[in-house]
Amino acid sequence: MQKSTGDAALIKKINTAIVLECVLTHAPLSRAQISEKTGLNKATVSSLVQDLIASHLVLEIGMGESSGGRKPVMLLFNSQAGYAVGIDLGVNYIRGVLTDLRGEIIHERRVKLPGISQEEVLPRLSESIRSLISSAPASPYGVIGIGIGVPGIVDDSGTILFAPNLEWELTPLSRLVEEEFKLPVTIDNEANAGAQGEQKYGAGRGIAHQIYVSVGIGIGTGIIINKELYKGASGFSGELGHLSISLEGKQCRCGNKGCWELYASENALLELAAPLGFESMEAVLAEAEAGNPEVLQLLSQTGQYLGIGIANIVNVFNPDAVIIGNTMSLAGSWIGEAVRETVARRTLPYHRSGMQILFAEQQERSAVRGAAYYAISRFFERVKGGLEG
Repeated sequence: MQKSTGDAALIKKINTAIVLECVLTHAPLSRAQISEKTGLNKATVSSLVQDLIASHLVLEIGMGESSGGRKPVMLLFNSQAGYAVGIDLGVNYIRGVLTDLRGEIIHERRVKLPGISQEEVLPRLSESIRSLISSAPASPYGVIGIGIGVPGIVDDSGTILFAPNLEWELTPLSRLVEEEFKLPVTIDNEANAGAQGEQKYGAGRGIAHQIYVSVGIGIGTGIIINKELYKGASGFSGELGHLSISLEGKQCRCGNKGCWELYASENALLELAAPLGFESMEAVLAEAEAGNPEVLQLLSQTGQYLGIGIANIVNVFNPDAVIIGNTMSLAGSWIGEAVRETVARRTLPYHRSGMQILFAEQQERSAVRGAAYYAISRFFERVKGGLEG
């Protein structure tokens, strides 16, 4: 007798998850349409919808078109039932957003970092999160979680194992943030967060196999295979910024020589631009806009180096698309041709056929939106596992 009750509760959880997913994907729609799409009978759907309305996750929004009988009541997901904080912890900045449960940005905040030590970064990270939480409108669930993208290798517990450009090792960031804010915290590599941000909200929508290349101070990659983030055996895939592209090249902070990010990153470009008197990406892009031939040449060279690494990635993974994101996506107009020409020269024709090179639609916001998405998806997992409230 006990077992059948347990089975009934499990079936209800599964069916609730199916109905909520249907509303998330197809709203606005009626109870009858949910029944058609899910195969669940109308009485079950009505009961589950009432639970979701009582839990503030679904709203009734008035009448739809009639197909002969009474006009149906249409249902919508309540994206303002709660809010998420997303953080992109960069090497020289912190970008944070507050989003609704659909991932739409409600508030945004960006601060420059004076240095890379934990004493300089962690108080500003806390301040950014606190400011975003305090900006959240009143809602049934409040702030439901925090997602953080970081430029380094992160383990399953949310500890930063190694972030070479921050010079951090073994930093239990998830625990520190959870203890302070008493909210669920998800931490991942910034490029993985960027890949999720572009897949969910940007250039990667609907593309099954894609590689997101985050080109900022360093280079990281997020690998999506069959629409799922690929993390490797230990969860540490994607450190392709440390591919060697020069046998006896420059020394990298990671301990290797000739790493791709030493030649194709924002840092690499700014090193070359400094003797010309341009010390920021904004200045370089303004000069490119003005047609400065020396700057255009530097951008073309950076595009070629980017193309070399991307060609290696294409030959290994055979993706449908490579998406260039983070700061370098702002230079798409001036590096795109060099990237595409280099990739065309250096990839196998079968791998190249039909493969697109795209620039991130979210530009510098891919990672921060992906980080917020991590918090939102964890909330949905909790909801689908047993309604909160």
